[in-house]
Amino acid sequence: MRGNLRYLIALVMAAFSFATYYCNRSKNEVTGEVQHVSMSPTQEIALGLQAAPEMAQQYGGIHPDKAAGAAVERIGQKVVQSTKAGQTPYKFQFHLLADENTINAFALPGGQVFITAGLLKKLSSEGEVAGVLAHEIGHVVGRHSAEQVAKSQLTQGLTGAAAIASYDPDRPGTIANAAVAAMVAKLLNLRYGRQDELEADKLAVDFTVPAGYDPRSMIKVMEVLQREGGSGRTPEFLSTHPNPGNRIQELQREIAADYPGGVPAGLKQ
Repeated sequence: MRGNLRYLIALVMAAFSFATYYCNRSKNEVTGEVQHVSMSPTQEIALGLQAAPEMAQQYGGIHPDKAAGAAVERIGQKVVQSTKAGQTPYKFQFHLLADENTINAFALPGGQVFITAGLLKKLSSEGEVAGVLAHEIGHVVGRHSAEQVAKSQLTQGLTGAAAIASYDPDRPGTIANAAVAAMVAKLLNLRYGRQDELEADKLAVDFTVPAGYDPRSMIKVMEVLQREGGSGRTPEFLSTHPNPGNRIQELQREIAADYPGGVPAGLKQ
């Protein structure tokens, strides 16, 4: 009887998790994609603001060079205000992190965008900085983190259901094993996937030109990351943003499709 009750509870939990995930659907006004997300933009903004100080601290805090930080903010806001990103409810802020050794950039839900001094010093032009920031803006407006959180919640619900169904009172360690499995699944789910990266790259191409920057600068950024990866130490950017393969070729195809007659003249490299 107890076993049947456990299975019934597990089935209800699994059904609830599936229903919650698949019923939380909304159309992304920037990408046109219908997404499964469990947070509102307001909740994304609040989550990003709450997490920002701790994330910054992991990279030594905000860089003391206020002029460099202001330049990053200026470039980022120029991209936002020139594109559909500026029409979203997200509150974008751009931060230069003090870490001189780590090559990374990332965005939190809601518009908190970070670039390390280690990556910034590898970039040779304002257009390359704009490309990196536009890519991160793409993750925000693409709601990629919100999608991953929703997937994580689904995974947690299903893992919890499995833990109840498989619980053996004579072997209490099974719950601990299930908890470990849930944590691993969450970590895997919260990494950006290939499609998220390609969409962020596409949005970077879409966003740089209206802001006055050459989209080919993003290709130069990828070449910088390739060189750094070949030097023996993989940039952290490529661990937080899994390399989707031939990203340079994908960017070239995207630029050619958007500008079959050639990239407009006069754009800042």
